[in-house]
Amino acid sequence: MQEENNISEIQANDQTIISNKELSIWEALLPVIALVGMLAYNIYVFGDDALSGSNQFVLLLGAAVAAIVGFRNKVSYKRMLEEVAENVKSTTGALLILLMVGSLAGTWLISGIIPTMIYYGLQILNPTIFLVACVVICAIISIATGSSWTTSATVGIALIGIGETLGISTGMTAGAVLSGAYFGDKMSPLSDTTNLAPAMAGGELFSHIRYMALTTIPTIVVTLIIFAIIGLNIDTTGTPQIDDKLAAIDGAFTISPWLFIVPIIVIIMIVKKTPPLIALLVGSLLGAAAALIAQPDIVASIAGSDSLTFESAYKGIMNALTVDTSVETASTELNDLFTAGGMKGMLGTIWLIICAMVFGGVMDGIGALARITEALLKMATSIFGLFASTVASCLALNLTASDQYLALVVPGKMFKKAYEDKGLAPENLSRTLEDSGTVTSVLIPWNTCGAYHSKVLFGEAGVTSYIPYVFFSILSPFTTLIFAAFKIKIKQLTTKTA
Repeated sequence: MQEENNISEIQANDQTIISNKELSIWEALLPVIALVGMLAYNIYVFGDDALSGSNQFVLLLGAAVAAIVGFRNKVSYKRMLEEVAENVKSTTGALLILLMVGSLAGTWLISGIIPTMIYYGLQILNPTIFLVACVVICAIISIATGSSWTTSATVGIALIGIGETLGISTGMTAGAVLSGAYFGDKMSPLSDTTNLAPAMAGGELFSHIRYMALTTIPTIVVTLIIFAIIGLNIDTTGTPQIDDKLAAIDGAFTISPWLFIVPIIVIIMIVKKTPPLIALLVGSLLGAAAALIAQPDIVASIAGSDSLTFESAYKGIMNALTVDTSVETASTELNDLFTAGGMKGMLGTIWLIICAMVFGGVMDGIGALARITEALLKMATSIFGLFASTVASCLALNLTASDQYLALVVPGKMFKKAYEDKGLAPENLSRTLEDSGTVTSVLIPWNTCGAYHSKVLFGEAGVTSYIPYVFFSILSPFTTLIFAAFKIKIKQLTTKTA
């Protein structure tokens, strides 16, 4: 197909921006509207299973709608495909990091590193500061596992039961559990959303985490203060019993504070700005070494052997690095916590990223993203306006598309150029995506996260009485807007200012 002269290319920050002067704003928005509508219906039909593949295919359907708009505006198939290729290429580092994160999670499980974190975290429980303890315990476990869902479904359920025995409102306990769980999920390099946000914004994982801490730590501190005040004004009526869970962990793993050496080394490497792939590879290998030293029986069991030989050691470690592994304990409540998917467990998120890049690439190729961001820049005449627009978009997608991943993917791709045009580093966008997209999903009952946590913590009734108490998720969007309003730690990409 012969292209007309309405297509032009602009080089900005090592990226080619496609501009299509003939494309109207409504034509540019049509694929987005179609995508959101299809995603909303798809999640209505499939629920939590939508991420198993149907959401990914819907992203491809959204790309098809964008391609039809492109063909109507004389954009060639070749141009669109080239932009898709560039988009996928730009996520190479993020995809490799995701695979390495999966391998690290596997070796940290079988080595006892994650169980050790949980073991000591549970002992923080104190009836006088129960709600604060819930936040801290769930934060530790969620950082260790990278999953708010797993934290809620395991330790969260146990804490709900403990809270009930103490006479504390179930909604309050759930709010504390989810506040800690989402803090840990947000800050953990093992979390898929923490990897997804910088991938969409064009940033780097550990830089994203360091920059995100600027808004996240003040928010969790305020959250802890609120729960401490609440805790001082309620009476407890019993004593929490965690001895059975501690005994179950101690019976399945060799628990030792020496195992903290491995995460400490990785943290030091991160602080020293070691490339993430190297830091995660070292962490995975150190976890494997720790497993052979501290948990030889577990390594042999994973390999399907009765004793540890060179062959079974190799097989057990490779299984932990690459595929599903699990360690059973005497506590059925904890067994789901001690599972890891290895590199295989990250394939769903990688699949999602690739399909999102196809949608974004076609949108790039037809000039739709440039047209939309141009309109956004006219509306958001200031840096604060741009941040506010991002927050509003993430909230809107959590409400309509009902999925936190899509609340990161779509605004991340749509706003990337707008942030670059304002001279803002990608960390600003990735942080705002997490502050408003990741954490608020749990506040919406029909969102996959809200529906999941409601069912897990409250049963089939799906009670959502926890929503007013998830202070961390409620405060996070306001924190990021306050930082933007007062231009606190707004990282510049260039010397350009708004």
